[in-house]
Formats: sequence, structure tokens, C-alpha cells
Amino acid sequence: MAGRLYVVGTPIGNLGDLSDRARQTLRAVDLVAAEDTRRTGRLLARAGIKAPMISLFEGNERQRTERVLASLREGADVALVSDAGMPTVSDPGFALLRACIDERIDVRVVPGPSAVTAALVVSGLPSDRFVFEGFLPRKAGDRRERLQALAHDPRTVVVFESPLRLATLLRDVLVELGDRRVAVCRELTKLHEEVFRGRASEALARLADHEPKGEVVLVIEGARPVAPELEELVVEARRLVEGGMRKREAAALVARRADASANEIYERLVGDPAAASGGPDRR
Repeated sequence: MAGRLYVVGTPIGNLGDLSDRARQTLRAVDLVAAEDTRRTGRLLARAGIKAPMISLFEGNERQRTERVLASLREGADVALVSDAGMPTVSDPGFALLRACIDERIDVRVVPGPSAVTAALVVSGLPSDRFVFEGFLPRKAGDRRERLQALAHDPRTVVVFESPLRLATLLRDVLVELGDRRVAVCRELTKLHEEVFRGRASEALARLADHEPKGEVVLVIEGARPVAPELEELVVEARRLVEGGMRKREAAALVARRADASANEIYERLVGDPAAASGGPDRR
């Protein structure tokens, strides 16, 4: 019988965030496939765990995936970990995960910290709907094209970025998305954790005096819906009146949907011959 692959989330900074279940899993498996065995070795030592390890990172992922699969086929349980956060989320491991699923090897997830959700929550921007874009392309044209595709997306956007390229990214945000609200989240859960909240222009100006260091997550406000013209709302309310609804009720309903003034819509309806003709005055 084949072994089981455990995808284990590890701390993004504060080692105290390692969960009890993650600790138990890492202690119980036969092999740990780690993005960086030195970094994971320090984590395991801190938790009092001794476990055989094999490196699995971007440069050797294809070759090491086959070696790990061989161990799984022989019945070994394997834990997949990255340097921080959840493996496969802008980190190595997807090839191994996909190969296990294709071979019907049991895969379990041990949830852990994630820089994506941590930054989203602490940003103060809407978190009910969001999109994670990982690292945007390094080439300027490709990066701007990706931002253009997000220009009308109302969801909050979360991206990873190198501190060395953060200013360049913020300039592109200004050009392609406008001066939106952003949160620059640096060194989350670590000793020097810092979150700057403001407009993209303000964040860019701040970088002139505060060169960022460490891990950076940028959270960007989604596109705000364009408010419809008053006349469009009056036309919508007029249709409701023609269908039998009272003017006041129609105006309130349309205004609530569009976050507009019910009084303005109602006043236009009252003075609109088209809404007044063809029946009793349904105020």
C-alpha cells in the first residue's frame, strides 16, 4: 500500500505559529521534502523533531518529484513543506502534489499560516472577495498587461513582491489602476513587522525615505463600481412604476441597489409625464 503525502503549512516568521498538528505530523512521517533543508532543519530542531529530509525546490523539483514518489509508492509517509507558509502557493511542490493525485496516492493538508490571508486581514481592505496574483511578471510590459487585466476587477488584489522591485510595482499600479488604497505589509509575524496603509502615491513617496527590507506583500484595493447616471436610475424606476409599483417604493428600491439618492430619483419620477400617464397616481 502506498504511503500518504501531507502538505504542511509552516510559520511565515514567528516559529511559535507552528501548530500542534503540524508538529505531530512532522514527527510521525518517514521523510520531509523541504524547499530548503537548512531552514526546515532549524524549524525541526526548535520543535525537537529529528526526521530524514530531502530538498525539493524550483531548480530540482522535476527530478526530486520522482524520488519522493518512489518513497510514497513503497509505503513511506512524506511531509511536503516550503520555507514559509503553504507549499505550492508561490512555492515549490505543485508537481509532486499533482503527481500524487494522478497516481491516486492519498494527499492530506495540514493547514498553517499564510502570508496571503495574513496580509489581507491586516490591510483593512475588503476581504470578503479577493484575488491572489502571486509574483507579477518581472518584465515591465508583461507586468502592466497583468495589471490592466485587473483594472475593472472589484476584488481586493494580493501580490508578493521583492522589496527591490516594490517601487517599480507601485508606479505601475498608479499608471494602470490609479491612486488606489494599498497596504504594504512587511515582515509579517516577525520582530520588525510593519504595515503601511494609504494611497499608492503615498506608499511610493514613503519609499524614498524608508527603503523596504525583508518579505513584502502588497494588498491593492479593487476597482470601485462606476455609479450609473441619474437618468439611468430614473428609467429603471419608471419601469417598476409601469409594472404597478408606487413611485416612492420604486425610487427607494433602485436607490438602494445603486447606493444613490432615493429623493432625487423620486422627484424626477413625480415630474416625469411618462411615469404619470396611463393610470392612477401611484405615489
